[in-house]
Amino acid sequence: MLKQLDGLVARYGQIGIATYLTIFVLTLCGFAAALSLGLGASGAAETAGVWAGAYLATKLSQPIRILATVALTPVLAAIVARVRKTNPPA
Repeated sequence: MLKQLDGLVARYGQIGIATYLTIFVLTLCGFAAALSLGLGASGAAETAGVWAGAYLATKLSQPIRILATVALTPVLAAIVARVRKTNPPA
C-alpha cells in the first residue's frame, strides 16, 4: 500500500502530497473533536490526552487514508489541470 502512495506522489507530486496531508489533518481534527465532545476535556492534561488519542486513532486509520488518497488524487489532478487549462499527468 505504501508503494502505491509513493508511486502516486512520484506521478502527481504536490497534488498527491497535499491530498494526503489534507486527509490526515481532517481525520486528526475529526477524531480530536469527537474525543473532546465525549470526554468534556477542560484542563491542559485532558487536552493533551485528547490530541494523543486523536493521533493514535489517526495512525490506526492510515490504511483507509492511503486508499482514499489513491482514489482521490487522480480526480483532483484532473480538476486542477482543467482549472489551469493544462494536461493532467498521464
